[in-house]
Amino acid sequence: MATDHHFDMSPQASARSEASALPDPVPVSHPASLNTDSLRQLVHDFYADVIAHELLGPVFQKELGARWDTHLDRMVDFWSTVMLGTRSFRGNLVQRHMQLQDVSPAHFNAWIQLWTHHTHERFDSNTIYKLRRVAHDIGRQMFT
Repeated sequence: MATDHHFDMSPQASARSEASALPDPVPVSHPASLNTDSLRQLVHDFYADVIAHELLGPVFQKELGARWDTHLDRMVDFWSTVMLGTRSFRGNLVQRHMQLQDVSPAHFNAWIQLWTHHTHERFDSNTIYKLRRVAHDIGRQMFT
């Protein structure tokens, strides 16, 4: 995996939040293997907390409405492409998110806190590092 992420995968090509407390730690008896199924579980668990989050939930609900299943499938494709090289994701993730109205560094900070929580102890330390690095790179591209 390359160390420089651009997230434009098209065929052609910190503010503190007033967020609610993090949910209870994700119970993990041992690190999961990195595969599409484990990434799907991570994405679904993570976005369940995103939609319930007082700062993030309204933004996602306004944008996605009833299209949550489609969004979850695309996010599984994104993370599978980045982490497993599946090439199942097409599009420009950063550009799409930059089009959203009223998204600020506070929103990203809340998002990254939840992502950090959900990746904690779920995988081996190298995988956790990569998942978090990609997430932070997305924020840097959006807010710098």
